[in-house]
Amino acid sequence: MITTPVVAFVNHLLEEEQWARDRLAPFTGKRVRVAASPLPDLAFEVREGGWLEVAPTDEPQPDLVVALEATALPALARGDDSALQTMTFSGDAEFAAALQFLFRNLSWDVEEDLARVIGDLAAHRLVNSAREFLTWQKDAAARIGENLAEYLSEEAAMLAPRPELARYAREVAELRDAVERLEKRLERIDRGLTGGK
Repeated sequence: MITTPVVAFVNHLLEEEQWARDRLAPFTGKRVRVAASPLPDLAFEVREGGWLEVAPTDEPQPDLVVALEATALPALARGDDSALQTMTFSGDAEFAAALQFLFRNLSWDVEEDLARVIGDLAAHRLVNSAREFLTWQKDAAARIGENLAEYLSEEAAMLAPRPELARYAREVAELRDAVERLEKRLERIDRGLTGGK
């Protein structure tokens, strides 16, 4: 069952952050189901002290249902606020607000966890290297995208430049409006012709 490791990981995060457990504690006994289609639903219950435990996913009426796209999960794991914009909450509004606050503010200190296993210096170097690699990867992807777009629009003439697209969209809108005005004029003329008979 996938819920067990997820709940264990969140409890690991909560272990380091008393403020987060304090934020959840008033919701002891409340249940939430997380639906991230096509993945299986996750369900958990808030235990005393602000901890989580696995709950049955087939419960008909949990206190809160959180729905999100599975594609938003990596952004959520990175702590990217854009993931919250794809989530919908239905049920207990106060519980939803508390969970949204935790999503925004509870983060995993990877370096600290690694330091317990491989030591401070090695963990620091490993995390920095990973960050540099991810930054390089993002920059490389952005540069490749920009270069490809420039090639397709200017060199290969396969894409229209933005100003031309904007002009084309404006002309299409003007043509649509002109056709609508012409149709209304024809309807008035037709009513005038048939009304006179």
